[in-house]
Amino acid sequence: MFSISSAAVAAAVMLPTCAAFAPAASYLTNNVMKSALVAPNNMIPAELVTEVPAALLSAADVATTTATTAASSSTNLLSFSDQGQNLAGIFFQASLLPYLGFLYFLSFRANRTPNLGNFGWQYLLLFVLGTIPSGIITKSVYGQSLANTDWLHGGAEALLTMTNILIVLGFREAMTNPSFQESGSKYGNTPKFIAGGIALAFAVACALGTKIGFEGHSAFLFGIGNLPADTVTSLPFVMHSEPDNALSIPTWAIHCSSVIEFLFAMDITWKFAETTGNEKWKGLTWGMLPLHASGICACTYHFFYNPSSLQFLVELQAFFTLLGNITVAIAAYRIAASNGWSFRELNPFPKSEASPEGIAIDEAMALPYNVVETSESELQLAAKLAALTIVSSYIIKYGELAFDLPFSENGIAAGAIVFGIPAITGFLYYNRGKEESGEGFSLPSFGGKDGEGLSMADVKKFGVSGTVAYVLTELAFWAVAFPVASTALYQTTGHWPDVFNDNGDRAAVLAFIFGAANIARLLVPLRLGAALALAPWVDANIINRGGASDQE
Repeated sequence: MFSISSAAVAAAVMLPTCAAFAPAASYLTNNVMKSALVAPNNMIPAELVTEVPAALLSAADVATTTATTAASSSTNLLSFSDQGQNLAGIFFQASLLPYLGFLYFLSFRANRTPNLGNFGWQYLLLFVLGTIPSGIITKSVYGQSLANTDWLHGGAEALLTMTNILIVLGFREAMTNPSFQESGSKYGNTPKFIAGGIALAFAVACALGTKIGFEGHSAFLFGIGNLPADTVTSLPFVMHSEPDNALSIPTWAIHCSSVIEFLFAMDITWKFAETTGNEKWKGLTWGMLPLHASGICACTYHFFYNPSSLQFLVELQAFFTLLGNITVAIAAYRIAASNGWSFRELNPFPKSEASPEGIAIDEAMALPYNVVETSESELQLAAKLAALTIVSSYIIKYGELAFDLPFSENGIAAGAIVFGIPAITGFLYYNRGKEESGEGFSLPSFGGKDGEGLSMADVKKFGVSGTVAYVLTELAFWAVAFPVASTALYQTTGHWPDVFNDNGDRAAVLAFIFGAANIARLLVPLRLGAALALAPWVDANIINRGGASDQE
């Protein structure tokens, strides 16, 4: 069963949330540029400006360095523990509970979730914990955001990369190792020890980095792989100079590898349906898609060098984190329910080992994996990941200097990247599902029998009245969508959107509406239920006022 250590619980309480692969963003006030810490796929809350108690700074061992800064302005201190007044902070806080629910359902014993893969998902909580001291140090010592402090930025994101590696290793071995269930993992506890070592190294860097001379723009891993400035300017395609806050090659490599690894994780999760004989695992891949979008938001923000005019990407990142944590929680619940989970599992008292439910769960636990042959060894897979990571890092870091777009702060282009890449990913999985089962995608059902819930057929039973009722419920959504999106932007930026003259405002409002529409799609049963409830009134007061009902 799923358990969380006291440290992880502390992180969960202090932090706005752990987004299943959500990069961190930042919220700076006054004259400080807003920017976001990013992790490539599912990501984490933003740094928020707030006054940090002196005791907390002492615990981070930065009180001496920050004394003069704190005296000059309390806004130079920040913490991840107070983001309630920001829209993204609200999204991040709300996403914590569904993520913990996801971990609980994923760990249900009858699911046969590989231990190492399950540990990887839980390790993400340590990534969240690690962003606290790094965020405090970047603001209190350097007066800037974590996204612009490369050595801490890359170090924090390394924890996220480790999360993805653990997930891929764990699930892949369960699928391909014939002796896995009998003799356990061939890796033993080595990956966990390595993951712990990386976390410890990052903690040491946070404690000693400022004392040994690391500066605000010092490069992660000393910028190994960065091309000399003279070499960059001499390249024939280069048209611009990099700003000071440009990511180093190691930090871009961490981001790119996390995005690629998460795509690997989505693919392996899809294939795990065949390994377990349970098609519900494919639903988890679909649930991971918004988390993939969250990571793309973060990388897009870095691609444009973290401009404050594209702050809406931070809100989108937070929104996709919330949406993704909800969808993976739903997917994990469906997996657990298909394997015998019921509300009886919440009973803290010992259960009868001879109960029919307990016997069925034990039988499900004992089912063997359907081991599949793989054409790639771990070494080949690692080489492919390394090649893709290195090539993509250099292409992004230096290739974007050949274009005006990254320096244009173009909200429409940023939105196209954020929605376009996940849309392509979703389309590929849609076709894959269609080829394998004849059905590309179906929304989960929460009612009916054998997966049959409310449908448009139920609405059509009311004839014209049902159709009109459904149209009215859709119009009601769009009637409130724009005012709500505009208010959300006002709460975030302090000004009402100018959708006619400001591209950034227009893109932000449309992005919020698009996101809300996608959440509404997940609530199809509720929307259909509202239409059914409204149909009799429509019939009596609009279609057949004083006449016969057209209900069939």
